[in-house]
Amino acid sequence: MVPLQGTTAGFDVGLNGTAERKALVHSAQPPLCPVKDMSKAQQIARSEARRRVNLLLQSLSAVFQAGVALRHVAYRRGWLKVRRLNRPVVSVGNLSVGGTGKTPLVILMAETLLAGGHRPCILTRGYGRRGGKGLIVLEPGPDRVADPREVGDEPAALGRALPNVPIIVSPHRLRGGIIGEQRFQATVHLLDDGFQHLALYRDLDVVLLDITRPLSDLALLPAGRWREPFSALRRAHWVILTRTELGDAGGWQGRVQALNPRARIFRCSTKFAGLVDARNGLSEPHANLLRKKVAAFCGIGNPAAFFADLRGWGFWVVKESIFPDHHVYRHHELDNIFALSRSAGAEAILTTQKDVMNLPRDWNAPWPLFACCTHPEIEEKMEFEQALLAEVEAARRAI
Repeated sequence: MVPLQGTTAGFDVGLNGTAERKALVHSAQPPLCPVKDMSKAQQIARSEARRRVNLLLQSLSAVFQAGVALRHVAYRRGWLKVRRLNRPVVSVGNLSVGGTGKTPLVILMAETLLAGGHRPCILTRGYGRRGGKGLIVLEPGPDRVADPREVGDEPAALGRALPNVPIIVSPHRLRGGIIGEQRFQATVHLLDDGFQHLALYRDLDVVLLDITRPLSDLALLPAGRWREPFSALRRAHWVILTRTELGDAGGWQGRVQALNPRARIFRCSTKFAGLVDARNGLSEPHANLLRKKVAAFCGIGNPAAFFADLRGWGFWVVKESIFPDHHVYRHHELDNIFALSRSAGAEAILTTQKDVMNLPRDWNAPWPLFACCTHPEIEEKMEFEQALLAEVEAARRAI
């Protein structure tokens, strides 16, 4: 597959260029065919085709929404049973299909629980893995290495970041939680991407919202990216507004408060933590690349936010390549990325830690390729940590 090519113009944005970065969030869209090269009849035909496609997608979204509503009614009335584990469950999820920064938040919450004396266990489905219906147990250990193709790129990333935390990969989260309690004496479960997993009771429902998404863009699948309507946030106990470094979170916060005034709201930004050479695993000083032209590629839920962050961190990005979320790269795709990057004058290529995990194991980068390491930063850090520990303790006492 040849990646979609976004904007190729280079921008040199300073570390404090929030307004400029906000404008750049929407810059990585694939270019459209120039309308001026089309005849009037072709333009009319194209417009009519788009109208028909939109009508079809809207009809399918209405069917999807009806199915979502019926499923909620089934659980609420007891037609479908909600199961409960013997230890508190904290769900971390979202309303959209990926791209909110969920995995870094799961890592942050696990670290907070570890520091608070808990033994957390992560329950995750493992999207994009081979044989996605099986159960895989990633036992804790300092030398643990998980193959992203077998467990999924996100569980593999969690395993690398949290070597002392057991991770159960299975679509059957109840079964995984039982294993976590019996084999690892887990004192709390983190339910990864669990907001729609209504079959398992949760003591704390945390939902992430990416503020770089337009407030008007709330269409459900398949017309849009949303799994549930915005009104589903009434079920949330906490809402975390992510990527606040790229814009003003006030609009989203006001909308959440109007819908669910009881929800606790936190703000989270993505901070740059350094570069790692994908060829040898060694750290690379950030300053070494700041005056050089670089290219970037990724296969994540919100590629535009990644490219905007790069410019916000001072990188001179001259070429962008976009792939689908969880994309597993092939040799010819990477050859194409490097060829296009060289043509654009790039001296190095940047990508995400998640994307590095999806590179072929038998492939070596022909010239500098770096993974950008990041970490989430909650603005109300102390309040967030204390509240998380207090919620888990209250749930433990109530069970």
